[in-house]
Amino acid sequence: MSSDPHESYRKAFSEFSLKEADLRAGKTLQRIGWLILSGSLTLTGILGYTVIVGLWKASDGFTRWISLAIVNVLWIACAYWLYRNHATLATKASALRAALQARQAAAAQLPLDTTSGLRVYREASLDVIASYRAQASRNRRVHNLFQLVIITGSITVSTLTAMNEGSNQFLSIFASSLSALVGISAGITGYFKFRERGTTAQSTADDIEKNYNASGFQLGEYEGMEENPRLLRYAGTVEKIKEEQRKREIQLEQSTSQDERSSQ
Repeated sequence: MSSDPHESYRKAFSEFSLKEADLRAGKTLQRIGWLILSGSLTLTGILGYTVIVGLWKASDGFTRWISLAIVNVLWIACAYWLYRNHATLATKASALRAALQARQAAAAQLPLDTTSGLRVYREASLDVIASYRAQASRNRRVHNLFQLVIITGSITVSTLTAMNEGSNQFLSIFASSLSALVGISAGITGYFKFRERGTTAQSTADDIEKNYNASGFQLGEYEGMEENPRLLRYAGTVEKIKEEQRKREIQLEQSTSQDERSSQ
């Protein structure tokens, strides 16, 4: 461990930010897994009902059993992954607590010098910028993936429906399954709002970086200021930006809850 308390604190803060982002990503994946599991169990019930009652009029029942088996394998695999991911989340939560304790211990070693503490805060904000940008990139990737599934799936379903016209039972089942996947993907993107979350995280990172550069080069509102007042203004501005980001995240959560209640 470095003997410089400022460097030690910066490393501890960086480690804590990474652990926090990792835990948040794991929880998001777990929510997606629960949605997939719910959808798979629903499809299992529907397919099981058609197999038992015989609502499908096709003479070949083999495709029905195969479809039911595939969906069962899907939800069993998803349930197993959720079970394993629960243990992983517990490990990540424990690592986050350890990183928090290390950060607090490193902070306790900092000298009681306001200017030094503010310098550490300014440099530590680089890790905050990196964390927000990583969060934005992750949300964009997930959003683009689901959008790809929705677009290609919708086109494929339309094409198969036009080509098949009910003559091929296998194509009908495939088109129905693909249509269900498109619907699930659309529901997930609408519920979690990955694009909006990515946009807000990227905007927050850009705002903090803008103030970081402005405070370093004494530009804009930081022009002509001494170091200590300049660092104080920078810290207050960054905290305000982070608070606005938290409010935007809460608004997204509230809008998701309102959409869920209105759909019931």
